Amino acid sequence: MKNDNLKEQYRINERIRVREVRLVGDNVEQGVYPTSQALKIAEDLGLDLVEISPNAAPPVCRVTDYQKFLYQQKKRQKEQKAKSVKVVVKEIRFGPQTDDHDYNFKLKHAKGFLEEGSKVKAYVFFKGRSILFKEQGEVLLLRFANDLEDYGKVEQLPVLEGKRMIIMLTPKKAGAPAAAPKPAASGEPAKPVVKKVITLKPRNESGAEGNKE
Repeated sequence: MKNDNLKEQYRINERIRVREVRLVGDNVEQGVYPTSQALKIAEDLGLDLVEISPNAAPPVCRVTDYQKFLYQQKKRQKEQKAKSVKVVVKEIRFGPQTDDHDYNFKLKHAKGFLEEGSKVKAYVFFKGRSILFKEQGEVLLLRFANDLEDYGKVEQLPVLEGKRMIIMLTPKKAGAPAAAPKPAASGEPAKPVVKKVITLKPRNESGAEGNKE
């Protein structure tokens, strides 16, 4: 089916109905020829006349082996498809009161996902009355992003969508150097760089058991 679609893209030989064409190809003198003469040149060489640019004025035709031409076009399409980048998104789910063991387990997986070039979509799922802990869920996601700063950068800050609070992380480019602080102006002392560290709030004893995932 794909080969049939490729064949439909190009007119060849007697299917070329224009009065004149611009001829290109190996072993031919390039220039504008009456179509009948271009067909005769291709026939004398035991090759085909293939219309490769029908919208040009006049249309451009190549003298070539048609089957070989189709093979090269198909090969080129495969190479272009292989070069196209596929974005893979991995999802990681938390509860609003995720314990440290579960957190570290998912953090380890997120590092692996980012290292392999995948995006990470982390979210906190609020079930029932656990929506009351949405601020705690936001803190959890911000801590998660902070712990992954050497592996990825935040593409989307935490946002509440229905019963889920979502944060998106995209991988850092391999070998990308960390941004250096700007030098202070002459005569002014350099300001210290302060790194913000986000920690989880203590667990709410009153609702911990009922909302633990």
